[in-house]
Amino acid sequence: MITLSPLLILTIVIGIIWFVPIVCRKIHVPSIVGFILAGIVIGPSVLNMVGENSTIKILGSLGMLYIMFQSGSEIDINDFKQYKYRSLFFGLCTFFIPLGLGVLTSRYLLDFNWTSSLLLGAMYGSHTLMTYPIVSRYGVQKNVAVNITVGATMWAIILSLIVLAVVEQWNNTAKTTLDYIIQLAILTLFLLSVLWLFPSFARMFFKRYREPISEFMVVMLMLVGSALLADWAGLEGILGAFLCGVSLNRLLPNRSPLMGRINFMGNSVFVPLFLISVGLMINSEAFWSSWTTIIIAAIMILTKLVGKSLAAWIAQGVFRFSKHERQLVFGLSHATAAGTLAIVTIAYQMGIVSSEVLNAAVLMILVLCTTASFITEHAAKELALQESAQLEAYHEDDYWLLTSVGDDLRPAMREIGEMASLNNIEIKQSADWKDVSDMVEHTSKSVIVYHEAQPINTINRLVVAVPRYAEKERDFITCFGLVRRLAGEIGAKVVFYAHPDTQVALQAMCRRPGKYLRAAFRNMDGWEEVGIISQTIVDNDMLVLLSSRKSTASYNPLFEQIPAMLTQHFTTFSSMVVYPEQLTGGPDVDTLLMEIPPASKTWSIISRVKRLVRRFILRKNEE
Repeated sequence: MITLSPLLILTIVIGIIWFVPIVCRKIHVPSIVGFILAGIVIGPSVLNMVGENSTIKILGSLGMLYIMFQSGSEIDINDFKQYKYRSLFFGLCTFFIPLGLGVLTSRYLLDFNWTSSLLLGAMYGSHTLMTYPIVSRYGVQKNVAVNITVGATMWAIILSLIVLAVVEQWNNTAKTTLDYIIQLAILTLFLLSVLWLFPSFARMFFKRYREPISEFMVVMLMLVGSALLADWAGLEGILGAFLCGVSLNRLLPNRSPLMGRINFMGNSVFVPLFLISVGLMINSEAFWSSWTTIIIAAIMILTKLVGKSLAAWIAQGVFRFSKHERQLVFGLSHATAAGTLAIVTIAYQMGIVSSEVLNAAVLMILVLCTTASFITEHAAKELALQESAQLEAYHEDDYWLLTSVGDDLRPAMREIGEMASLNNIEIKQSADWKDVSDMVEHTSKSVIVYHEAQPINTINRLVVAVPRYAEKERDFITCFGLVRRLAGEIGAKVVFYAHPDTQVALQAMCRRPGKYLRAAFRNMDGWEEVGIISQTIVDNDMLVLLSSRKSTASYNPLFEQIPAMLTQHFTTFSSMVVYPEQLTGGPDVDTLLMEIPPASKTWSIISRVKRLVRRFILRKNEE
């Protein structure tokens, strides 16, 4: 092996991280494949420049943890809860189908014993979200197919660990009752810390400190700490990282600056180092030294591809996925790395499998990461193009003016604009509410007046007060979309206070195609009852008041008292007052508007259905 100084090794690795993506884009190859191949080139197989480097190994391990953390933190938590049973179903399919095929091929084609066959079957059933950075890069991480696959990954990892624990128990009876009690206590500590203590501490920290470096480091500390606790509990560190991502999901909106810093560090440093470290493990000489390794690897690759492909086809049929969604599910669910290495390494150390199987598993990782990268890249690109076209059609005519009274909240308002996917935004600062009134009077844009009592990513609920006849406003759908997108981004529940007639329209809007919205409805007969919200609003809530301009369908003279009401009852809470876009013109035309604007299409359909039902009931009564 060529002896190189640490600085030269560091220079080579940084050069690879910089140069490989450029080359891969030129030749249309996923950068994941390029990093693994670069690791093979500088590793023992080819140039023998870098061997078992502890620094690269440690940072590479952090990269694997980061991928699992990212997959948990970027999913749509509302969709994740809605599709939990679908995730369980697909998790069982994507684990047990490859498991069954793996046991049969290992037992009857490779002539392994039943213990080895079961362990290899668990290896086929598990998978790692190696290609998730591709999904994140194309911005389709909130797609339903992605959410279901991410949830299924958790079940597949848990089931593979259960099989591994059972096999270890068969081969090791030295554990005492005390050992099991200690293990159970550590497991309980792990779950309490990751699912309750960590998010509670993070919410408290983010409320008090807004320093970027401190925010980033506390998240990284929780990520590594979750993996460490999982390891102590006898689980895989990647499972701890995934659960940590899920528990911090609502505190890390995808479009927030903090998530941007996390993604930057992971995609630019940790993930490339992990992929390079995978390449360093691959020794091509071992593959060609014996045909046995090649044959075993071929059978293992085909078994996993067939098993995961069958599971993806079943998911497409049951969940009615499109062709590209099925391809995306297959691309995400058949890549493998950490889980496979953990299982096969433990099996080798226990003497259950031979060195040929270990080498074949490493070759399988290389091939499957390559195929998964190409398939995921293609499917994610096609879905991104489709979703981009829909988004442009939905938001191309939206214009928003964001302002705040007193405090300079321009960075926070810019963040809200990004989270809610608001195009064509303009941000201004207002000295007082008189300035706000002048803005509203002299512009036809939708206006948002924002007050921040705590960071937007720490909000648990959006409490939305909707005036009567708001559904008859032409911009009702746009305002509802604002609430839906913002709630989906921060994973918040929405509580609507509205008149029963308006609730019908809101419920219909909640059923419209789009992201799932966790919504509850409370009666509010008139705007004078807004004060009751002050009795029900709690910590970590944000108040959203849907107002309107004068002489419009939903206007109420009590809207003029909104500043006083906010000062009197809601100073300690974040709030947002929304003035829908005035489509009829500027202030001169607004004052001449005497008739109610025509209802939206949604409200027209609802009214038509109500009339038909009423006529049907009257005819029945007459008969």
